[in-house]
Amino acid sequence: MTQNRSRQIQAEIAPLGLKSSHTQGSAGKVLPPPVLHNPYLPVVMNFDGLDPALAEYPPALHAPLDPVLDPHLNPGLLQPVELSHERVGLEGIPVPETVRIMEGMYSELHTTVSEVGVPVSAVHFDLQEEMLWVGNHGGHATSFFSPALERYSSFQVHGSNDIRQIQSVDTGVLFLTKNNLKCMTRGGLTIFDYLMDESIDNHSLLLTDDNTLLMGGMQNHVIQMDLNTVQETQKYTVEVPGITVMRQSNRFFFCGHASGKLSLRDLRTFKVEHEFDAYSDSLSDFDVHGNLVVTCGFSSRMNVLACDRFLKVYDLRMMRAITPLQVHVDPLFLRFIPTYASRLAIISQRGQCQFCEPTGLASPADIFHVGTVSQLIMSFDVSASKQVLAFGDSDGCVHLWADTPEATFNTYPRASEFALPCLVDNLPHLDWNQDLMPLSLIPVPLINEPLLSDWPSANATPAPRHAPPVDQEILRTMKQVGFIGYSPNPRTRLRNQVPYQLENDFDSFSQVPESPIGREEEPHLYMVLKKYRKVTIKYSKLGLEDFDFKHYNKTLFAGLEPHIPNAYCNSMIQVMYLLEPVRCLVQNHLCQKEFCLSCELGFLFHMLDLSRGDPCQASNFLRAFRTIPEAAALGLILADSDEATGKVNLGRLIQSWCRFLLTQLHQETQELEGPQAYRGVGSSRYETRFSTSPL
Repeated sequence: MTQNRSRQIQAEIAPLGLKSSHTQGSAGKVLPPPVLHNPYLPVVMNFDGLDPALAEYPPALHAPLDPVLDPHLNPGLLQPVELSHERVGLEGIPVPETVRIMEGMYSELHTTVSEVGVPVSAVHFDLQEEMLWVGNHGGHATSFFSPALERYSSFQVHGSNDIRQIQSVDTGVLFLTKNNLKCMTRGGLTIFDYLMDESIDNHSLLLTDDNTLLMGGMQNHVIQMDLNTVQETQKYTVEVPGITVMRQSNRFFFCGHASGKLSLRDLRTFKVEHEFDAYSDSLSDFDVHGNLVVTCGFSSRMNVLACDRFLKVYDLRMMRAITPLQVHVDPLFLRFIPTYASRLAIISQRGQCQFCEPTGLASPADIFHVGTVSQLIMSFDVSASKQVLAFGDSDGCVHLWADTPEATFNTYPRASEFALPCLVDNLPHLDWNQDLMPLSLIPVPLINEPLLSDWPSANATPAPRHAPPVDQEILRTMKQVGFIGYSPNPRTRLRNQVPYQLENDFDSFSQVPESPIGREEEPHLYMVLKKYRKVTIKYSKLGLEDFDFKHYNKTLFAGLEPHIPNAYCNSMIQVMYLLEPVRCLVQNHLCQKEFCLSCELGFLFHMLDLSRGDPCQASNFLRAFRTIPEAAALGLILADSDEATGKVNLGRLIQSWCRFLLTQLHQETQELEGPQAYRGVGSSRYETRFSTSPL
C-alpha cells in the first residue's frame, strides 16, 4: 500500500518537472518523498508510521478561531464571524476597511496626537465630564472630549518640568510636576499655583476626599494639603523615602516605594501598619481591589535590572502573600477592571496588554498588542466606567481602546461647557438705508467685563451734579428738635420736582429750532430748556398745509394731534401701535358693527403706516370711544373743562383706560370667529369706507 501511494505522488509531481528520489533503505523499506516547498502544490502526507506522542502540541501562541471564553462573560456578547469559502483564494482573506469592535473584548477605537515627538507622561480620565486629559514631558496639557477624541483645550502648565500626575476635581484639574502643584479650570485658567522648595521631587498624588490631598515623592515626608485654603495642613515623615505610587482603600493608605517595598498606613495617623517586601529592586505599579493587592516591579538578576514576570499577590485578610501570578509580558502598569469579574489588565512597555484573573492562570491567548509603531508605552489609565482604556506612548500619541462602540468615560457625566458659537454669521442682514430698521435685531450679550467706554480715572474728570440749595422758606419755618429739623412744606414745587441750573445759558442747549410761523412764549417758560418746552401750533389761513412738521419730527414715526377732546389716550395708542401682536390683531379685524373700537383702531394704525412722519388725528376712534356706555360709566370721557383745569389724575385715568381698552378689544375680536371677522375675505364695509370712485 505504501508503494502504491508513492507511485501516486510521483505521478502527481511528474507534470511539474520535479524528480522524485525514492531510495530504499537497508531493510528494504521505501523512504517517503522529499518535502516540496511549492506553495501551489497540494501535498498529501502519510501518517501511518508516525509516533503517537508527536500529536501532543504545546499551547498556541495566537488566539484560536474559537476563543476560550471567560466563564464569567456572557457568550451572547460575542458576534459570530462567518468566512466565505468563495472569497478565500491564493491571495488570502480580504480585510475590511472598517474594523468593528466585538462586544465584551477590548479593541482599538481611536488614536490621536497630543504633541508630535513629545512623550506622553500622564493620562487621566476626567471623573466629572467626558474628557481625557493628557500631559507630556514638556509641561503641556491637552484635553480631548468624548471617545471621538475631539480636542477641547490645550495650555501650558509648566515651562520645563514634565507633568507627572493629573487628577480631576469638581472645580478644575490638578497637575503635579516636580516641585509644583497647579489647579486650572478645564478651559485653561489658573485657579491656584502652589510652588514648593527646589529640593522637592514629587512623583505621586492622592486625593483622599473632596478638599484634601497627599503628595509624595523622593523626599522623606508626605505633604497633606487643604484645597480650600491652599495650605499645608500636615507633614508625615516616612521611614523609607521614595514614594512613587499611592492608593487608598477603606482601611489603609497604600504606598509603593522605589526600593520595592509596599507599606500599608493608617488613614488617620499615616503610621505603618504592615509592610511587604515585594521586589528586590524597584516597584513600578500596583493596584487594590477588595481584599487583594497585586504588584509589579523590577528585580536584580546577576547584577542586571530586569522586569519581573511574576506578579506578587497579597491577601489583606491574612496579611500575607499568596501564589504569585506568572504572566507572559513584561509588566510595567497594571489595573483592576472589575466589570464581569475581577479582571486584571497588565501592560508592558512594548505595547503588549494581557488580561487575566489575579488568582488564576494567565493564558497567552489573552494578549493584545497596542499599535504604537515601535514606540514605548509611557502612561496608562482606565475610565471610571471600565469601558475605555487609554495608552500614551513616547511619540506623543494617545491610543484609545474600548469594549463597546458606544463607550462612555463616566456612567453619569456632567455636561461640558463649550464656547459660544459665532453669532456674526447667524445675524440677519441689516440695510442701513432703511430708517425704520430697528437696531434691537442685533443681540447684545450680558457682559460683566469692563466696557470700552469705561475710561480710567486718570483720563476722566468727575462732574457730579451738586445738590440744590434748600429753600429759604423751609429754613425760616424749621423747628429743630435735637439734631432733627421739622418744617412744613411750602408747596412751591410739585412732587419730585427739583430745579437745577446748568453752568451755561439755557438757550445754548436748545436743539429745537424756532417755529417757522413764530409763537409767543409765556413768561414762566424761561425756567424750562427750549428742547423740553411745549410746541404750540399756530394755524395760518392755509391750515396745516402751511406748517412744516418735518422741522420738528425728522423720523418716519407719525404723531397724533392733541388738540381734540380726550387726547390723553394718544400716548397709549402709540404704545399699542408699536406692539406688533396688537397691531396685527386689530388690522386684520373687520366686522359689521357701527362703532367698533377694534375696527377704528385698525384704521388708525393703517393711517399711521401710510403717514411716514406726518401727524394724524384719532377723531374717528375717539368718536366711537365716546359712544360706549361703559367708558362713560368708568369716567374715561373727559369734558373740555376738565382737561383745561388740570384737576384730573391722568396717571390713574390712563391705567383705567388701558384696562378697559384691552378688555373691549378682547370681547370684540372673540365675538366673531368666522371668516367675516377678518379682512381679505370680502366685506362691504371695507369697500364702502375706502372706495373713492365707483367702479
